[in-house]
Amino acid sequence: MQVRGLLTRDELDRYNALMEVGSFLESQTRYDLSAVVQKEVDLLIQPAIERLKEKGRERDRQTEIYLEMKRLMEEEENED
Repeated sequence: MQVRGLLTRDELDRYNALMEVGSFLESQTRYDLSAVVQKEVDLLIQPAIERLKEKGRERDRQTEIYLEMKRLMEEEENED
């Protein structure tokens, strides 16, 4: 779910279309073709997965900065 939220409008439109095609193929018991569609979906969402990973790395960097600033402030308080 988080990954879908990071898809661009074009990626999301393509994702929704592929999911609809996949559902249709499964309803027709064409699992051989629905597997191909699933591979395309996997390729399509790769950029969004990378964006999600980058958001996590940025959050980790911000947490590290916050903790370092907090540690420095505590050291200053203890010196007084």
